[in-house]
Amino acid sequence: HNAHTVAAVLHMATQAAVPPTAYEFQRLHGMGERLHDLVLTQNATRCRIYAPVGAHRDLLAYLVRRLLENGANSSFVHQLADTTLSVRDLLISPLRLEPVSALPLPPHLFGSGEGARANSAGLDFTVPTMRAPYLQALAQPLPSALAQATMQDVQSATQRARSSFTSWSRTPVEQRSAALQRAADSLEQHSPALCALLVREAHKTWGDAQSEVREAVDFLRYYAQEGQRIMQPLTMPVAQSHPGSGAGNATGASAAQRESASWQPGVTGETNTLQLCGRGVWVSISPWNFPLAIFIGQMAAALATGNTVLAKPAEQTPLIAAEAVRLLHAAGVPQDALHLLHGPGETVGAALVAQPGVAGVVFTGSTEVAKIIQRALAAKPSPIVPLIAETGGINAMVVDSSALPEQVVDAVIGSAFRSAGQRCSALRLLCVHADIADTLLEMLHGAVQQLRVGDPADLATDLGPVIDADAAATLQAHIAGLHARHNCLFGPAWQAALAQDGCGLPLRFAPHAYEVQTVGDVDAEIFGPVLQVLRWQGDPLHTIAQINALGYGLTLGIQTRIDSRAHAMAQAAHVGNVYINRNMIGAVVGVQAFGGEGLSGTGPKAGGPHYLYRFCAERTVTVNTTAAGGNVALLA
Repeated sequence: HNAHTVAAVLHMATQAAVPPTAYEFQRLHGMGERLHDLVLTQNATRCRIYAPVGAHRDLLAYLVRRLLENGANSSFVHQLADTTLSVRDLLISPLRLEPVSALPLPPHLFGSGEGARANSAGLDFTVPTMRAPYLQALAQPLPSALAQATMQDVQSATQRARSSFTSWSRTPVEQRSAALQRAADSLEQHSPALCALLVREAHKTWGDAQSEVREAVDFLRYYAQEGQRIMQPLTMPVAQSHPGSGAGNATGASAAQRESASWQPGVTGETNTLQLCGRGVWVSISPWNFPLAIFIGQMAAALATGNTVLAKPAEQTPLIAAEAVRLLHAAGVPQDALHLLHGPGETVGAALVAQPGVAGVVFTGSTEVAKIIQRALAAKPSPIVPLIAETGGINAMVVDSSALPEQVVDAVIGSAFRSAGQRCSALRLLCVHADIADTLLEMLHGAVQQLRVGDPADLATDLGPVIDADAAATLQAHIAGLHARHNCLFGPAWQAALAQDGCGLPLRFAPHAYEVQTVGDVDAEIFGPVLQVLRWQGDPLHTIAQINALGYGLTLGIQTRIDSRAHAMAQAAHVGNVYINRNMIGAVVGVQAFGGEGLSGTGPKAGGPHYLYRFCAERTVTVNTTAAGGNVALLA
């Protein structure tokens, strides 16, 4: 219905020599008749007219959205009716509006001036020229298997990391950040090869693989930028007048420093400087479900703040880790500042945590393993060191009777079943108001049937396999237990059909759903495409309280069209990330800091402005200026 858009499409079609019969326009019944009559007459193109069909309760929300779209001040339809606007005003591209009110282009989503961070590059796999390099990379042979680290390797790497800490920590933060920025650029350049590794070794679909490469790039750029921000010394000289007057508040501190901390002037006769510095050698233990993004993120945070790193990747995905470390070394991170040590958690991981002189551990994985690491660190006859742990969760979505069903189903599909449910943030418990449960579950069942379970290398696949045989056995045991105790909504028949047509390989699981009676029935995180559903009535805050009582606190979804209710539930939830009227996965680095509380982790939140501080030690230096004759600033 936008004449500017129609003209742009016609122009692009002409430039690309696309015949009018090879594409079509579409318009809503009752709108844009004159515009499209003109287009059809002059350009011999086709126009499909569509109209919403259904009952009043189904159409009302759709019609309201159309009214809001076309009635907004910024819409073309609204501006067309404004007689004060000239044709020239109507023809201005929304990307080129003046003054700076235009929407930023994707590369400049996080700013375009000084201090801005470049957005990671994406692609569209439906475009043949874009996907060709990725399919070519998939055809290449896998790298050689990575040898597992021995205990001697662990000890040697620890000694080298400790020896190199002084030189790396004294490297100017600008140089450390530049190395991480170069690594980010290199990851983008090697995206086809990295995605192919993720598809083959981690069983990622192409879309998930590309998203993970982008997240890794974002981590590198964000922590490089944050490192430069927080590592600058914060100095406040002596007050130049009586402290109560406030006259000394602006002296000697930049605007950025004054914004980042409440740093008060001291008494005349001394200066005070607060400086952050690296702690030493950090052990980084990362999971297989995000073998590139989390692996890179943990290392980048430690390296940006001047620490050296002993990195143990998940034993299922060592090749991805090896390629990531190779690119970091090539970008300028010293070999002795970053060591890759592959092997089982029970041996290599435990040995790394037990090494003397380890200054901290950053871990992403299960709550049980986090507690093992916590106990091991507490038992060491060494200084108390920090543990940053991001663990799992029994993540819930609460849906009230006002929620838009289509929006809910879309959010549930993505949250519960994308990545075969193998995300720590994935939806595990869907709490639906009883008044709409039957209708919504019927719609969900129909939508789930459109998903395709298969080979992750196939671009049409929605759900790939789970990571390995152990994960499959655990998942099968959970499904058997649910089947024995609760009403099955869908899953087993689909799983049987997969087996019959040859797609039901041991690691491939169809989406499953079971209806439970209480929140307390959900007593464990099931890491796979398995959803538990609960009908609720009464006060939604009571349901939130029951979810809080589980003790986990990673992600929560809220679906309602009542704003006051959404904010009341969000405030009542003891959860690190609350998502209102959208899916619950895919936190964006630097935008949606990610992490949980309670049994779901220690914080601080990854990809947020507080994360790097935990990797740092703080040191205050106070100088008695009277020893050199007094405060010369008073003479200025």
